[in-house]
Amino acid sequence: MNLEAFTPWSSLAGGLLIGLAATLMLVFNGRVAGISGIYGSAITGSDPAPWRWAFVGGLIAGGALMLPLVPELFTVAYDRTPWMVAVAGLLVGVGTRYGSGCTSGHGVCGMSRLSRRSIVATLTFVAAGAATVTLVRILGGAS
Repeated sequence: MNLEAFTPWSSLAGGLLIGLAATLMLVFNGRVAGISGIYGSAITGSDPAPWRWAFVGGLIAGGALMLPLVPELFTVAYDRTPWMVAVAGLLVGVGTRYGSGCTSGHGVCGMSRLSRRSIVATLTFVAAGAATVTLVRILGGAS
């Protein structure tokens, strides 16, 4: 672990902003800020409410605004092939659908409401991630 890369103030600010956004979403919209649910309902048309598209657009716009300001945040260095990244993304998407949500919905919003279902889902996400990393490291991954 590289402790030189640890940024406590940025991490605290980011956590506070995520918490504030999740709280405002719940208070003003009566909805949990689960990114996969918001995005999924927008693109499938099951609930094409304009606020869903504004939320997704805000995520994209936030990244687009940060790119020229702090380009090093967007530097990605990994030793996986593009097909491995694509398969991993597909598996995350499938898992999100089967788990009825993602870490933002379950891990941030559900756990803060002490939802048993969200606590179990988040523990499952973490265990699956730890098992995957361990397996990839044992097998050596692909370069």
